[in-house]
Amino acid sequence: MSEVQKTKLGLVMATDPRWVNIAEMQIGEILSDHAWCEQKAATTCISLIVKYAHYENIVEEVTPIVAEEWGHFRRVLKELKKRGLKFELPRKDEYVNKLFAIEKRGLKPEQVAVEKLLISAMIEARSCERFRLLSLYIQDDELKSFYREFMESEAGHYHTFIHLAKTIMPAEYVQQRWKEFLIAEAEIMKSMELRGDRMH
Repeated sequence: MSEVQKTKLGLVMATDPRWVNIAEMQIGEILSDHAWCEQKAATTCISLIVKYAHYENIVEEVTPIVAEEWGHFRRVLKELKKRGLKFELPRKDEYVNKLFAIEKRGLKPEQVAVEKLLISAMIEARSCERFRLLSLYIQDDELKSFYREFMESEAGHYHTFIHLAKTIMPAEYVQQRWKEFLIAEAEIMKSMELRGDRMH
């Protein structure tokens, strides 16, 4: 089995299982950060549609994701309110910023589009992996169910972004670049402190 196939969703490095134990002690912060992640996902999808409107597949396949991510944002806000927890202000997303730092520069426009789509795919894959961990190991049964629904709902998003990349550039190019992203993302994960107040 290759390195990029060792963990769920193809991720080279799995999240340390202790993350769930730390996260559930700061659940208000995790839910707030999760809400902002959903908001940023919706905004990113809108940006992709605006920037790449000339790619019909992107418009058709990303538009439903916008609606879904915005719906998720509203659901997490509702969960915060139900629990009497404060919706915290957004924080700098070190993980996402590090992903953008590995984006290649000086590329042709179609290659730039692939970079953007693969970064979105990576964020979705890592988010889905963490939703899965929460759905399995968090002590709160309601949140187990809550995160299971999110995991199932979002499981296909990263596949959609990779598929769209392959409609722009040859599959071999996309697969090679995806492997490079997976390896680089694992290094990012190794470099970051294990924190329970962030979704990433």
